[in-house]
Amino acid sequence: MPQRHSKNNNDLAFFTYDEKRKLGYGTQKERLGKDSIKPFDACCLCLKPFIDPLCCQKGHIFCKECILECLLSQKKDIQRKLVAHAAQQKQEKEEEEERLMLQKARELDAFDQQNHGAVPQYNDRNHSQDKNGFHGANSVKVTSYEEEALRTMKAFWLPSATPEAPVKVEAPSASTICPEGKEKLKLKSLFPVYFTEDKSEEKKSSSNDKSFICPSCKVTLTNTLSLVALSSCGHVFCKKCADKFMAVDKVCLVCNKPCKERNLVNVEKGGTGFAAHGDRLEARDFKHLGSGSGLGLVRPAAKT
Repeated sequence: MPQRHSKNNNDLAFFTYDEKRKLGYGTQKERLGKDSIKPFDACCLCLKPFIDPLCCQKGHIFCKECILECLLSQKKDIQRKLVAHAAQQKQEKEEEEERLMLQKARELDAFDQQNHGAVPQYNDRNHSQDKNGFHGANSVKVTSYEEEALRTMKAFWLPSATPEAPVKVEAPSASTICPEGKEKLKLKSLFPVYFTEDKSEEKKSSSNDKSFICPSCKVTLTNTLSLVALSSCGHVFCKKCADKFMAVDKVCLVCNKPCKERNLVNVEKGGTGFAAHGDRLEARDFKHLGSGSGLGLVRPAAKT
């Protein structure tokens, strides 16, 4: 009698290849659509349409309220770390002074015992100073029951029996950073940007949402276009017009304000939740089946 086909054989102790495919085993790929990408006219912090937008020198656009609140919170955090670092330095200085005082008192005690005819013994075994200030073999160490039990306890996993490592507070950097680009950012380096709104009759009749156009070529701005903002005046153009006119004429086409090559700031495109930016927007979903349970653990990943 011939054996049953693997697609129909469901009484095995392991999963067959066909059963794994039906359960979604393996790597699943999906092309991310428009809804998964952050729009170019959205704030990088609140992910909402920006209000009074400000742009940094790297091309990241934020709402004015969002970036001011972010920089203020960073300054408060830096101040808190500076206070903690100063307190740690003060504590280390006091501990060093106390150590020097104990060493000096030990030397004076040794000198006093030597003058009275006693021979001091200062090795690690006999010379140990306890909390009450007694030394050597004549020390009377008063230890409570709890301290003795803690010293002889074998349960090292208990919080009361674990050793405590000193927490070292490093000196923090006094400069704020951009929440998107991770470079140093100051408030005076931000400049306002102005998008040209499409006010044509066709656009008003078709949709109530705001859309922006390039003031030079009148092309609707989307995520597919590379945008350039002028740090001198804040107007936004498409990259083709910026390279063709502003880079050559050194003047803004809207307000006729002079601009230089360093005033052309490339606006960063919106990214996804899987990978920040990139042209290959492909999400992967890897499902690994549990051992004999029929259930899987889903682990999302991304390919950029």
